[in-house]
Amino acid sequence: MQLLTDEIWFPDVNEATPDGLLAVGGDLCVERLVLAYKSGIFPWFESEEPILWWSPNPRFVLFPEKLKVSKSMKQVLRNKDYTVTINKAFRNVISECSKVKRSGQTGTWITKNMIEAYVKLHELGYAKSVEVWRDDVLVGGLYGIDIANGIFSGESMFAKESNASKVGFITFIQNSNYKLIDCQVYTNHLESLGAEDISRDVFLKYLLG
Repeated sequence: MQLLTDEIWFPDVNEATPDGLLAVGGDLCVERLVLAYKSGIFPWFESEEPILWWSPNPRFVLFPEKLKVSKSMKQVLRNKDYTVTINKAFRNVISECSKVKRSGQTGTWITKNMIEAYVKLHELGYAKSVEVWRDDVLVGGLYGIDIANGIFSGESMFAKESNASKVGFITFIQNSNYKLIDCQVYTNHLESLGAEDISRDVFLKYLLG
């Protein structure tokens, strides 16, 4: 594990610890974040911690052609109770994601500095949001990074209604041309939608083309 300075670089991902921690420190400037995602690295840390950079092995991903949509979700989608948009309210989406309480975490990893950094990425075309609306009220959404070779790196999602984030995620995937959705680390929720583990080496082959 390396300690980063002001210089914008990252060690080889094979230097990561068994749980995927690669480096500590640095900052969240656009140049560093773009380099990170292009290298298969992402920041993930709680508000009281230094910036932690990760490249886990295995990597949790979803191949769009393997997306699983349950019968109940197909009915929800057919009902068309929600409207899904892209890049209409990025700051609102990431701010709502920062409020989600997650088990095992004492605080949010989406800090104020993180929000401002990703808003800059969005303004430069690197970060994308998906919004889910009911009657013009934002009830769910997700955001992530769209940087390299047809891979979307999902960062976080939120839902104020039980199916809202699923509606956004499924609709987004079904209407995109991504070859791979990077889910980063395992969750039951994403496994139920078809996500699976692949080795870091295989993931980097997709990432680097």
